Amino acid sequence: MDLVEISPKADPPVCKIIDYKKFVYDQKKKQKAIKSKTQKVVVKELRFGPNTGEHDFDFKLKHARKFLNDGAKVKAFVFFRGRTIIFKDQGQILLLKLAQALEDVGIVEIMPELDGKKMIMIIAPKKNNK
Repeated sequence: MDLVEISPKADPPVCKIIDYKKFVYDQKKKQKAIKSKTQKVVVKELRFGPNTGEHDFDFKLKHARKFLNDGAKVKAFVFFRGRTIIFKDQGQILLLKLAQALEDVGIVEIMPELDGKKMIMIIAPKKNNK
């Protein structure tokens, strides 16, 4: 048996006489149970080009809607290759159009912003979906 300090911040500190190895085992077991109950955030990615066609946009929009309904976040990005970086405004319009189409199932977490050759936007699902 060992003298174990249970909560050192209490006034006065709380100590118990218990088997230390069993105490550590129980603590690890509690931590593992808490960790398994936490919800893991899943991020799905959608890649667009600055000149993405209407049919491709609708196809990816349908996938994004499914991902948000399943409770995953959607990271949509427009990838600019070579000289297509001059179409930044088209990329931003495309992402804003996506956000507007998904406003019934998702909330824009991060507005479109340029990061190197990518313009990224993140959409999180609304709370009432899941």
